Amino acid sequence: MTDHKVVTHEEWLAARQELLALEKAHTRTSDELARQRRELPWTPVDKEYVLQTADGPRSLAELFDGRSQLVVYNFMFGPEYEAGCPVCSSIADSFDGVVPHLNARDVTMIGLSRAPLEKLLAYRERLGWSFNWVSSYQSDFNFDFGNSHTREETSSSLGDPVPEIPARFASQCGTDIVSFMSERPGLHVFTRADGEVYLTYSTTARGLEPVMTYYRILDLVPRGRDEGEPSDPSWMRRHDEFAGT
Repeated sequence: MTDHKVVTHEEWLAARQELLALEKAHTRTSDELARQRRELPWTPVDKEYVLQTADGPRSLAELFDGRSQLVVYNFMFGPEYEAGCPVCSSIADSFDGVVPHLNARDVTMIGLSRAPLEKLLAYRERLGWSFNWVSSYQSDFNFDFGNSHTREETSSSLGDPVPEIPARFASQCGTDIVSFMSERPGLHVFTRADGEVYLTYSTTARGLEPVMTYYRILDLVPRGRDEGEPSDPSWMRRHDEFAGT
């Protein structure tokens, strides 16, 4: 017998209506936040970045692929990694299939990592993705946008003992903890207007949850995310590593 509260269907409907009122208020608040996000001021990207793609070197402006809006997901895959971050891999699963729908709304979305292009393309083939994945290897892009740090910077900020969860992920990526934590996930939004490129929005950490669709679904089920407190995402795997796949 469950120890969760059990009621009649009529009582459940009444409770559901109370929650629905809160959900509607949350939706209206979210809509207002989205409006304010769109009204953020823009800042020009004056520096010229050369990024490596399967079709050769491209500038940031060329990565828009003829559209006016560009979303860049910074995928944790550093030069010393042998495989991409499992959490970033789960996020790539979430956005890979929606790229054509974004294209239809004048949005290009790509992945970007510091690892050499050949590593990225081989890993993309392994996981069966089709999104455009570009390499910022030997570029300042990740450092300028706060998604990469030098080994020295990372070493000086690491606590003692080494945090357990990042150490576990580092092992799964075939690299050491300093190399792993020198990379950070992030999402950056750019637009083109009058021939100029502008940064319009940027986020990381829990701000990435809109592109982690499984979290939104887990939030609907009785056990929720079931990650404990504080949150422990180490259950995440690459989709070809879950039992039974």
